[in-house]
Amino acid sequence: MKHFTRTALLALLLIPALTFAQQTEEQQVKKTFDDYKSAILNDKGEEAVEKVDTKTITYYGDILEKVKTADSLTIDKLSLMDKLMVLIIRHRISKDEILTTNGKQLLVTAIKMGMVGKSSVMNNEVGAVKVNGNFATGELLVRGQKTPLSFEFNKENGTWKLDLTAVFPAGEAAFRQMVKQSGEPENEYLLSLIELTSGKEPGADVWVPVRR
Repeated sequence: MKHFTRTALLALLLIPALTFAQQTEEQQVKKTFDDYKSAILNDKGEEAVEKVDTKTITYYGDILEKVKTADSLTIDKLSLMDKLMVLIIRHRISKDEILTTNGKQLLVTAIKMGMVGKSSVMNNEVGAVKVNGNFATGELLVRGQKTPLSFEFNKENGTWKLDLTAVFPAGEAAFRQMVKQSGEPENEYLLSLIELTSGKEPGADVWVPVRR
């Protein structure tokens, strides 16, 4: 009986500590997004990149390799978002910089040049957070309203990091709908969008590998 009482008491004492630890993890997840958002809104590329996970950096490294080597047929088979990314990098970033940068630095440059738009975070917040070990999801709130979407986070070396790639499928679907509504052929729409955002008409060289 005494053993049971001690065990029960210990369990009761641990419950507040475990709850506090969980709340702290949730707060850390939210802070990761808030810090990323602040960095994007203030054009602080280096700070923003420190808040994203390895998966995100790997994605930008893969995009960079396509920028360097992919021909027009390869580009045309990419998803809309990947295709736009390759074309706009070739259009806006110099050949020398492309050939000497890496995935992490490419993301920094994209943020500083406004290629990762402030509109992507401006009205967004993280709502309810669910933590499962080193993985967490955070409910996406837009202007304070709940949405069916969530951000994903991974804990790397003890620090929560944002996985930007997790929202790409939803972004791709929305992008495809925009192209459909425009009534323009896909590639024409992308080139028009690049001209609109850069102020300069893209040339035929955006379809040509940078490293030949």
